[in-house]
Amino acid sequence: MGVSNKTPEFLKMNPIGKIPVLETPDGPIFESNAIARYVTRLKADNPLYGTSLIDYGRIEQWIDFATTEIDVNIGRWLYPRIGIAIYLPLAEEPAIAALKRSLGALNTHLASNTYLVGHGITLADIIMTCNLSAGFRRIMTKSFTSEFPHVERYFWTMVNQPKFHKILGDLKQTESVPPVASKKPAQTKESAKPEPKDEPKKEVKKEVVKPKDVAAEEEEAPKPKPKNPLDLLPPSKMILDEWKRLYSNTKSNFREVAIKGFWDMFDAEGYSLWFCNYKYNDENTVSFVTLNKVSGFLQRMDLARKYAFGKMLIIGSEPPFKVKGLWLFRGKEIPQFVLDECYDMELYEWTKVDLNDEAQKERVNQMIEDAEPFEGEALLDAKCFK
Repeated sequence: MGVSNKTPEFLKMNPIGKIPVLETPDGPIFESNAIARYVTRLKADNPLYGTSLIDYGRIEQWIDFATTEIDVNIGRWLYPRIGIAIYLPLAEEPAIAALKRSLGALNTHLASNTYLVGHGITLADIIMTCNLSAGFRRIMTKSFTSEFPHVERYFWTMVNQPKFHKILGDLKQTESVPPVASKKPAQTKESAKPEPKDEPKKEVKKEVVKPKDVAAEEEEAPKPKPKNPLDLLPPSKMILDEWKRLYSNTKSNFREVAIKGFWDMFDAEGYSLWFCNYKYNDENTVSFVTLNKVSGFLQRMDLARKYAFGKMLIIGSEPPFKVKGLWLFRGKEIPQFVLDECYDMELYEWTKVDLNDEAQKERVNQMIEDAEPFEGEALLDAKCFK
C-alpha cells in the first residue's frame, strides 16, 4: 500500500488505487463485493446464490445490509480510534447508536433464522461474517455484543465452520475498545537547535530524595487476583477430577462402575445437576451446523472447566435435530460468572434436576452413558465436557 498500488499499471486496473483487485483473463475487477459475486458465478447453479429468484434477491439484500449497515458503522466507530480518520467525540456516540440499530435488526432476523437466507450458507453469510469479524476482533467487546445474542450465536457458528476457519483462523473477541490513537507532537525547530557552545553549562543540583518520597514513587504492587467465589465454598466430599478420571477410564460395565461411582461420589451440598434444552431446535436443519453449534458452546465453556462436567446430546436421525444436555456445576446454582461470560447459556432452557425423582435420576444416568435410543430417538452424536 502506498507504493505499488500507485503505479500507472495498477491505476489502470483500479483508478482509485485501492485493493483488492482481481485480475481475470477478461480484465480486472475491483471492489470486494463485486469480486465475491464474480467468483460465486464462476460455478453454474452455485448454491451460494440460492435456488430461486427470491433467494437471489434476499441474498443481494443482505449483502447490501452487511456493507452499508454493518461494515460502514463499524468503521465509523473503529477508524477514528485507530488513527485512520479524525477522532471527534461528538461523532462517536451517533456512530455507536447506528451500529446498535443495525445489529438489533440483524438480531431480530436471526432469532428465527439459522442463516440469512434459506437453510444453508450463502454468499450473504460469507460477506456478513467477514464484515462482523472486524468488529468482533477490534472493537465490539462481549459487554457490547451481549445485547445481540442471536448475532453472537450466528457469528461464532459461522467462524467455526472449517472453510471459514481456514481463512479467518482462530478468532478471539476483543476484550477492550481500543484507546484513541494519539499523535506525538512534532519536534519544533526551536527545540531542535543545538545549545550555543560558548555558554557554560549550568550546574544542576541533585536533590536528595527522602525515603518517603521513594516509597511514594514506587509502583504499587500488583493486587492479588480475586478468588473465584466457587473456591470459597465449603470443601466438598466430591472431587470433580476423580469423577472425570473414572468417566474417562471406564471402558466396560459402565452402569456398574461409572454410574454407580458417580452417585457414590455425588455431593448434593457442594454440587448441583441441571438439564438443558436448546430453545431453537427447529433451526437445527443441517447436521454439521448443529454439531458445530454444540462444539462452539463447549469451547466457550472452557472458563468453567475447573468447576463443571457436561454431556450434550444431538438427537434425531433426520432434521430438525434436538440438542439436550446435562451439566454438573460446583455449588447449588449455575455459577454466575458462567451466565455472565458464556452467551450460549441464554439459548437454552435450564431445569435443576430433582434428586428425589427417580425418573429424573434415571434420565441423568442415560445421558451420562449416551444411552441409545434416548427418549425413543437415535443419537446423531454425543459430546462430553470434562
